[in-house]
Amino acid sequence: MRARLLGRRGEGWAAELDAIVDPSPERVVPPCPRFGVCGGCAVQHWRDDRYAAWKQDVLDAALRRAGFLDPPIAKLVRTPQAVRRRADLALARGAGGGVRIGLHRQRGSDIVDLTGCVVLDPHLLALIAPLRVALERGRMLRQGGSAIVNLLDTGPDILLRTDGNPNADERARLTEFARTNGVPRLTWARGDGAAETIAQLGPAEVALSGVNVAPPPGAFLQASREGEAAIVAAVLAGLPPALPRKARIVEMFAGCGTLTFALAQAARVSAFEGNQDAVAALRTAAGRAGFAGRIEATRRDLARQPLQAGELAKTAAVVLDPPFAGAAEQMAPLAASNVARVIYVSCNPAALARDARVLRDGGYRLLSAVPIDQFLYSPRLEAVVVFAR
Repeated sequence: MRARLLGRRGEGWAAELDAIVDPSPERVVPPCPRFGVCGGCAVQHWRDDRYAAWKQDVLDAALRRAGFLDPPIAKLVRTPQAVRRRADLALARGAGGGVRIGLHRQRGSDIVDLTGCVVLDPHLLALIAPLRVALERGRMLRQGGSAIVNLLDTGPDILLRTDGNPNADERARLTEFARTNGVPRLTWARGDGAAETIAQLGPAEVALSGVNVAPPPGAFLQASREGEAAIVAAVLAGLPPALPRKARIVEMFAGCGTLTFALAQAARVSAFEGNQDAVAALRTAAGRAGFAGRIEATRRDLARQPLQAGELAKTAAVVLDPPFAGAAEQMAPLAASNVARVIYVSCNPAALARDARVLRDGGYRLLSAVPIDQFLYSPRLEAVVVFAR
């Protein structure tokens, strides 16, 4: 293989393939014909057994960088193709007036118009063509924008962000698009502004551990139902044994309750989340499901106002599921606390390595680590890692 170096990227180097001189026996035909053009997948050309071993090695390397030798890595939990239920799609209007909807080109800024994908749920793929038609006429999409689509239990939930305002005809077309394609809620925002409802044709809800939650538009959900189930199972398995139901669990970065309702079946939960809309959705769902006495949801920006060691007193376990950047500001107070069990849900091995080092230096040991591959064909990896004193 001949490659041309493009420069540093993260902890490694980026390169562009010039030619394959002698194909490796580990190279296979990628399942997607857009591989190498679309930037959504990076390693579809790798033989499956080697790909799976590499994913486990990614977690192993992250924990070794944190100072844990011979980390106990469980077998990789696999998620299948075509189950990705969340998509952040780019929108662009071409010079001829047409609309492209898809993902950015590999190592480029232009958009690959999606007509197929081996990762996305077919219900999401089916929306792209009619949405393209709905956006082509009018001026709400002048140059570019985005569409965040969450496949909820009640149907696809769509948040459009564009660089123009929809007129009455465009609102009517979008409402008809929603009605025709089984979209219970379609919201819109100008740029990064607040979202407003274009069409609400039914409830926009998803069940989290058996509790119906109405997430805000564009809310974070785990990438797949299968991945979510694996994360919840690994988190529950990591809790201290024989946990009294009156024990207290502190959950950080709780979102709308992906883990909260499962945890509340084991103990009382103090859930902290920075997004007000997510906190409101969590509180409402908890009240309706009868968890008001077991779940306390609090809005708190843990990057600006991390929980201090004293606030974690009499806590049986801390569960945190931080964003991609990790929880750098929260780790030192957590490591200084007397909490006996910490369960860290990670979607970024680099951030995990940094944050786990703080726990190690604070006296924590590593109990278990479960790698979960719900970001198929990408370097990203989900993991549930359990630490104890």
